[in-house]
Amino acid sequence: LWKSIDGGHNFSEITTPHGDDHDLWIDPNNANRMIQGNDGGANISYNGGFSWSSIFNQPTAQFYHLAVDNQYPYRVYGTQQDNSSISVPSMSERGAIMWADCYPAGTGESGYITVHPDDANIVYVGAIGSSPGGGSSLQRYDHRIKQIRLIANWPDVNWGYGAEADKYRFNWTYPIVLSPHDPGVLYVGSNKVLRTRDEGQTWEEISPDLTYADPETLKKTGGPINLDSIGAETYATVFSFVESQHEAGVLWAGSDDGLIHVSRDDGKNWRNVTPSDLPKFTMIQMLEQSPHDAATVYVAASRHKNDDYAPYLYKTNDYGQSWTKIVGGLPADDFTRVIRADPARAGLLYAGTETGIYVSFDDGASWSSLQLNLPATPVYDMVLKNNDLVIGTHGRSFWIMDDVTPLHQMSDEVVAATAHLFQPRDTVRPHPELFAGWMGGSPGKNYNASFTDLATFYESKTDEGAVERKFIDAGENPPQGLIVTYHLQEAGQVSLTLLDGAGKEIRTFTTKPEGISKEDAEGKLFLTAHAGMNRFVWDMRYPEATKM
Repeated sequence: LWKSIDGGHNFSEITTPHGDDHDLWIDPNNANRMIQGNDGGANISYNGGFSWSSIFNQPTAQFYHLAVDNQYPYRVYGTQQDNSSISVPSMSERGAIMWADCYPAGTGESGYITVHPDDANIVYVGAIGSSPGGGSSLQRYDHRIKQIRLIANWPDVNWGYGAEADKYRFNWTYPIVLSPHDPGVLYVGSNKVLRTRDEGQTWEEISPDLTYADPETLKKTGGPINLDSIGAETYATVFSFVESQHEAGVLWAGSDDGLIHVSRDDGKNWRNVTPSDLPKFTMIQMLEQSPHDAATVYVAASRHKNDDYAPYLYKTNDYGQSWTKIVGGLPADDFTRVIRADPARAGLLYAGTETGIYVSFDDGASWSSLQLNLPATPVYDMVLKNNDLVIGTHGRSFWIMDDVTPLHQMSDEVVAATAHLFQPRDTVRPHPELFAGWMGGSPGKNYNASFTDLATFYESKTDEGAVERKFIDAGENPPQGLIVTYHLQEAGQVSLTLLDGAGKEIRTFTTKPEGISKEDAEGKLFLTAHAGMNRFVWDMRYPEATKM
């Protein structure tokens, strides 16, 4: 960011909290008051840019891909545009997910990220543009010692010229995938599929070029004055990859220029199984192996770079011999980036698009919005973990839909019933949020959490008596207790009784009685009773003792 006070004859640089500055607003009534936008977020200055507000108070991370580990509570990992790769807990004992709970997991900006299933300290992350290592920069990060080791297979720096001379062509977001059968096997995708069995010390090619490799798409970009070949423009690459969790050595690869290949013999032979009606130069965004059937694979693709914003979703039930397009119910102008299959229910699918998220209960035959309170935002990646749906957005950070088990149980019979109580999932009562519970509720103030950590929040109380705490500069914890979900055909009066293992009543909750006074309702928690889905959180506590 540069500033001139003499009509452009001279300029001085203004430091901003982050790089890649994109936008600037100057108050027409007070030139010292400015809002500046960059790849890290937005900042405010009241003194003409001498100092700026923080970017660490807004959920604006732009994630490319995400992963989760097997700890409890699990942690979420992602690669951020113009930031490091990051690890964030899904729950914190501090009462909110604080910045102190997070840490950088390598310096990966652009690529995929994957975590060792048996050792969450080991993370593999793509880092083209944010690390040494050339056009295939790949890091192995060990959180125990905070050490990054470069394990790229071919560390050519391919900036400033076209890709036609490259030995391997790597996309800005090339696939990095651990084998579900052997965590010692790591795959990456260039224009070929490469494999290592020794954490990147040696690599082997296990495929030919799996792209169209149209010569016109391999030339240098930019001009006529400056080239724009800096690693992000490399084309004709393997853009998505998956190994079947059912059959070791069944490998699927999709290219950014529109080809899908499958190998059923550990990479010795590959077969082109691209859908016949898929236009050339369609980006194969995501390949998803069905967790329920070895022959079934789902595909999310897009053609937005060709000015075609239609959704492209496909499935095959016969290893790619035939394909079915599955876009019924999706908007005609909301292109698709990711598709995931729920491991707990066959036919339950989730699709991420340029504006949000959709769900299908019939294996893709029809789709419905699952947006709820998710802002309109590009959904780049999703993963299901412990019956949570974890979402990585490009601009609004991580989001988690806590407990999708009601979707596993949803049916036409449930919708038609007068009332239906969904079976809740097993719930762990976490360590009490001792100090977090002492934080006050005055709006816009900072209060201590766990002695040293600060969070800014405001509180509101629902008509049912539940106190909701919204954090401004921290992530929200999942509901602290047992999530009870029920569906009502019509609004009305309901009650919920919780029993122990011997059938003895623990607590009973009801809807709010009509005409109850404010004094009588104080301190009580009531059920909602809307037509449709309702959710209640029991804190897993017995009634309090009678106050004297």
